[in-house]
Amino acid sequence: MKITDIIWEKQLLELYEPFKIAFTECYFMENIIIKVTTDESIVGYGEAAPFLPVTGETAESVISVLEILKPGLIGVDPFDIDYIHSFMDKAVYGNGSAKCAVDTAMYDIMGKATGKPIHKLLGGFRTVIQNDITIGIDKPEIMADMAERHVKENGFGILKIKAGLDPDQDVHALSLIRSKVGRDIRLRVDANQGYDVAKALKAIEGFKKSGVEAVEQCLPYWDCEGAALLRNKVTGIKLMLDESIHGVKDAQRFVRAGGADILNIKLMKCGGMFQGLKISDIAESSGVQCMVGCMMETRIGITAGLSLIAARKNITEADCDSFMFYEDKTGITGGFIRDKDQFTLLDKPGLGIDISF
Repeated sequence: MKITDIIWEKQLLELYEPFKIAFTECYFMENIIIKVTTDESIVGYGEAAPFLPVTGETAESVISVLEILKPGLIGVDPFDIDYIHSFMDKAVYGNGSAKCAVDTAMYDIMGKATGKPIHKLLGGFRTVIQNDITIGIDKPEIMADMAERHVKENGFGILKIKAGLDPDQDVHALSLIRSKVGRDIRLRVDANQGYDVAKALKAIEGFKKSGVEAVEQCLPYWDCEGAALLRNKVTGIKLMLDESIHGVKDAQRFVRAGGADILNIKLMKCGGMFQGLKISDIAESSGVQCMVGCMMETRIGITAGLSLIAARKNITEADCDSFMFYEDKTGITGGFIRDKDQFTLLDKPGLGIDISF
């Protein structure tokens, strides 16, 4: 089997309401959907969800990278995934979401060619995943009301609370949320690099009173020494890294330093499922768990992320909820079904996505 063509189009995802985190506020996202065709008439789809503050990419830069990669991918067998990633890494540094689009399309083709869903190609540990729902930064009272709605109306048992602007307000918000949702709901916090060590320690002590189980990315992405220091000082709450972990080398460095209990793998950061598997292996070898998160993605990217979670025992947590935050005019369906916070991957070849592009 050989790749014969790659085309792409831009998708605009308009959020229902602004989504605020410690370092930015989002109103919409522009993603790139790619279609890869082969000489056996098998077609694969992939997605790039660039996020300038994290991946350093825009929709326009993704298109530029795809234009660079396309000539070298024509004529390649989609099953040669190791070669494909080696070629992409030599051709372009970074640009994880552009590489993720290619990676996902290759796995979609492989799944369709073998008649298997992607999660079975990658490992096949589970098919049903409990997913969290994210609450952006707002007034604490508004965040608490939103948390209550997600629990009572949408059936979510795990809440991920954005924080990082003010430790006192963050602790207050978590206290209000806990009072609204009860003690049985799992809570985790994402500071998105908003604290220094002193502020993180202050906030974490406050979070303990609300039964928070994990705090994500307290410090700037580059601060490996600080992450290790913080983890050495903190007890009773797990520490997770997200923006610090783009690829395999980051995972090796922070795990070796003892900087995290959990790594948040995002396909748009690391370049897709092939690299995500490697990060999971590094974490597992050192007794570190993994979560798979997402950018603002369509069902293509979300299904790819869920497939990686379903494939590996060591990936215990899911934060793949972004498709719920935008008005879906993409016409993309399938991949998985949601029953409250239980996400079940479809038993269809490849991604199991229905798309007209």
